[in-house]
Amino acid sequence: MSTAHSTGSEATRTDAAGADSTGAETSKESADIAKTAIEAGKTALILILITSAVLLGWRTRLFNDFFRTVPFFGNVAELMRGSAASAETGGAVIREAARPSHIVVTDEAGGHYGVKYDTDARNSVYSRTSSIISEALDSASEPQEISEDEWRSALSGPGVHFSYFTPVKLSVLDGWLSTRTPFPADIMVRYVCVAFGGDISRVYVQDSGSGLFYGADTALSAGKAQDLEIYSANEAMFAFETKIKTAENAPYALIMTDSDHPDVHAGPSGTSEELLGEVLTALGHIDETPTVLPETDGALRCVGTQFNITLDARGSVLYRRTGSLPPVEERPALSEGEMIEQARVIIEGTIGAACGNAEVFFESLNYSGGYCSVYFGYYLAGGRVHLPDGADAARVDFLSGVVTGAELFFRSFSLTGESTKLLPERQALAAAGGGFMLYYSDTGAGLMQPFWH
Repeated sequence: MSTAHSTGSEATRTDAAGADSTGAETSKESADIAKTAIEAGKTALILILITSAVLLGWRTRLFNDFFRTVPFFGNVAELMRGSAASAETGGAVIREAARPSHIVVTDEAGGHYGVKYDTDARNSVYSRTSSIISEALDSASEPQEISEDEWRSALSGPGVHFSYFTPVKLSVLDGWLSTRTPFPADIMVRYVCVAFGGDISRVYVQDSGSGLFYGADTALSAGKAQDLEIYSANEAMFAFETKIKTAENAPYALIMTDSDHPDVHAGPSGTSEELLGEVLTALGHIDETPTVLPETDGALRCVGTQFNITLDARGSVLYRRTGSLPPVEERPALSEGEMIEQARVIIEGTIGAACGNAEVFFESLNYSGGYCSVYFGYYLAGGRVHLPDGADAARVDFLSGVVTGAELFFRSFSLTGESTKLLPERQALAAAGGGFMLYYSDTGAGLMQPFWH
């Protein structure tokens, strides 16, 4: 009996020990699982915070200046910017179809650094300042109408000023700068200004249609002003600062000290056959084999299944869609910004790729009889090019979101290395009685010299 009892007790202790061991192991496993879960949670939280910070950085363009200094990441920055634009325009990636005619950086002492006629310098300053303008617009509070005195005070203090050749609808400018501003989307804007302040910075625009000025506080860091200290005043000034009586007719023209402007040679962009190939590619007909018919004076006529193209010896191209439009439900509902972007892509693949030292910029958009036409002009060394017979550099026509026609004027422009001395701008301002601009006239003779108009 005692032996049996002893054996049973030992078995009971063994079972109890096994149970305790199993329980301990189970508890340890549970603790390990809990610890692993906690660590995984910490890691996930860190990743979320990092991702949020990066997205916030992109959203506020915190990294733009850094990435612009690194060759590889320059393309990434543009890609990210394009993605943001795509998200804000329902899928369409909007890129700038024009750049400012001039940019002014003003220092603490009120001295202006202006860039107007040097295209390379303008592009360099634009790459450094466009993120400042876009960040200010994007982070603007509710705008208020302001006085012209406040606007002029902003131009005279530390900040950045953009002026475009022609007014642009603010909703379109939003697309170019990847912003969403609280300013009225349908106003036409030519001037945009950011004024740096000690505690708060402000952004200003003028409605070119009504002449009214608007201002708003922004979340732009005052430290951005330090990024612009590399620019030293170069005696540029706004017309209203000259005290010339007639300046009030164009008070925000930028007056420079330059008086020498480059001479330019204008000529054909290529043979008719080469230009025709570029047009077919840009308009999406590269896979088609159209009928090409030579005409008099070196002109060509190209007939496809759904289009006609006429190209004359001067480089003037007329494109017409002859096929029926897609069903209504398949036609894209394009905004003005998206039509300008579609037209810009066509321009970039045609006259924009063959114009040499010139630039092709969006100028205007016009609705007529259900059609929408988008117009572009040639610009060179800060001046506009007059083409023969007053032709536009390009016009692209839309009907219900579909490209139905286009006129393209192919020309190539190159700097000759020579220059022409013009009347100094202060005198030109007084003589013109107000606004004036640098022009080049392309008469087909080859040499183009600058003039005020």
